[in-house]
Amino acid sequence: MDSDKTYTAFAGTERIAAGSLEDVVLRVKGCLDGGESRSVLVFEDQTGAQIDFDLRGTPDEVLARLPSHPRFSPAEAPGATRIGPGRPKLGVVCREVSLLPRHWSWLEQQPGGASVALRKLVEDARKRGHGKERARVAWEAAGKFMWVMAGNLSGFEEASRALYAKDQARLVGLIRDWPEDVRSHVERLVGESTRLETEVRDGTGG
Repeated sequence: MDSDKTYTAFAGTERIAAGSLEDVVLRVKGCLDGGESRSVLVFEDQTGAQIDFDLRGTPDEVLARLPSHPRFSPAEAPGATRIGPGRPKLGVVCREVSLLPRHWSWLEQQPGGASVALRKLVEDARKRGHGKERARVAWEAAGKFMWVMAGNLSGFEEASRALYAKDQARLVGLIRDWPEDVRSHVERLVGESTRLETEVRDGTGG
């Protein structure tokens, strides 16, 4: 499970919990065990994904099941089977790579040889694209949350257009009459999206 991610739970249009996965899940369980009759939904803030949990049993039993939840224990990616000896203790996997002779020639001249050079190139590429990808996912998270929680609210279609146009000022104006907790959560998600895009544009985002 990713400890950097945060979650928010709603009962109807009321926000009932926000924070770490464990805190939110226990709060939701407590509300439902206490007779909460409204629909309760939990969202992953960074992606907007709606997640369901098995809340049967004691709080300790609920927490013990979290690591095996499909969301937090994804199946091994296709094609990830190790080929050849590799260096499994370091997480290094041996796979075949096809390159032109000039590419091999350049790689073999790099400090540490071809394998080290390739790993450095991949890591550099990942870092350059990470900030942009986070910003894109953040905008999509706001859209997913709005679709689920505000799809039937007045002005939803216009608000969606403003969101995808990244017109934050217009969006805030269009949703001002929405239920307070829904509105404030949308504004928070959009604010985070804007912050990430600014970091990418200024070259300060990772």
